[in-house]
Amino acid sequence: MGSIYLIRHGQASFGADDYDVLSPTGYRQAEVLGAHLAELDLRFDRCISGSLFRQRHTAETVIAQLEAAGLTGPVLETDAAFNEFDAEAVIRALLPAMLPHEPEALDIMRNATHNRVEFQRLFALIIDRWLDGQYDTPALQSWLAFVAQVQSGLDRILDSASPNERIAVFTSAGTITALLHLITRMPARQAFELNWQIVNTSLNQLKFRGREVSLASFNSYAHLQLMKAPELITYR
Repeated sequence: MGSIYLIRHGQASFGADDYDVLSPTGYRQAEVLGAHLAELDLRFDRCISGSLFRQRHTAETVIAQLEAAGLTGPVLETDAAFNEFDAEAVIRALLPAMLPHEPEALDIMRNATHNRVEFQRLFALIIDRWLDGQYDTPALQSWLAFVAQVQSGLDRILDSASPNERIAVFTSAGTITALLHLITRMPARQAFELNWQIVNTSLNQLKFRGREVSLASFNSYAHLQLMKAPELITYR
């Protein structure tokens, strides 16, 4: 059987002007992961990244660690199907209708780094509306469209994969959630309950034979736990 390793990007710059940049912690997480994979002598036949900078930077950092250990790997490929959904667009589209019930929501969203607990509560409510589908607008990518995007990326991998290939996919938590939904057939809301637990640079392993795919492991972050540095275990 072949293996697909879904790797969440390192911590991004939450609350900064440009979220799509690894924080110093995110860069360190990627270094630690790369060194850990090198110790395991894990050799990838293909490495694929979404096109977002935080995904590509994580991939490049991990690959550099593998190459430093003598594990020369393939050239990094890019497939935008593994990009994260546009969370800012979802918030902009769905938040206004919530304001009569959540009058402080705008202030909380604008100062998210100082209101992390309330931000997460509101974001979860917004995501729940997005999953529902009845609030869709023409300008907003729907949950179903996002799932179809992710499915197309997975299909391309499976269609071109050799039976025993080991493939790394550097992606994001929402994309991993969509794949959990597709592969395990769990309801979208249940999948998003797991989404909130996905650690930056965690490993999630899929096994495949032809077009048959199963989940082998979820949200492994032993590489960070072994560092005995709790600050390296982040969720956003």
